[in-house]
Amino acid sequence: MTDTAAAFIRLHARLTEVAGVPEIRIHQADEPIGLWELSEGEFHSEQPPPFWAFAWAGGQALARYVLDHPETVAGQPVLDLAAGSGLVAIAAARAGATSVRAVEIDSRAVAAIALNAAANEVTVEAEHGDLLDGDAGDARVILAGDVFYSEVMARRMLRFLLRAAAGGAEVLVGDPERAYLPRERFTALATYQIPVPEALESVQVRPTTVWRLRPPANRPAG
Repeated sequence: MTDTAAAFIRLHARLTEVAGVPEIRIHQADEPIGLWELSEGEFHSEQPPPFWAFAWAGGQALARYVLDHPETVAGQPVLDLAAGSGLVAIAAARAGATSVRAVEIDSRAVAAIALNAAANEVTVEAEHGDLLDGDAGDARVILAGDVFYSEVMARRMLRFLLRAAAGGAEVLVGDPERAYLPRERFTALATYQIPVPEALESVQVRPTTVWRLRPPANRPAG
């Protein structure tokens, strides 16, 4: 985490409770559109949009599920993929995961994850990188919140998750009915009514489901 990235996060986001997961506090932007424009958004530069500054519906639902069902991650190494703020990773650490990696392609997100983990007094390994053409390492539980928001991302993400499931990992996804979620490959576990920033979602509450990826037929036994 660079001092510059940490300073940017502290300047533009406040450490506040997450609406659907009040046990956890993360740095969140008060005015999402202004920060999005300041970061130049996805259409104006190579800097990724500030996904780290908001508690997205999929992440909130997944974090809520993990805290309500700690047996999902307890005693297991966990990977939070496209981790954003690190909300889901923090929930996994609180629920008893033996280790938690939170991976992001945005260096500011990596800094936000480190700040948020420290604020919640948990240990999370914040990692800068793109894993989608690789594998999940030693993770036995893969968590991914709100990752099916574009066609390109959905294709890459699904391939990665299927490889992880074929290797024996449990894969859980939080998704608020994004257009590119391949529902036919998942089993619904729970649905929550998640408060969301109206400026980003055009609604105040979005129904959001936690899904389990059905493992491929060739998944190894055990």
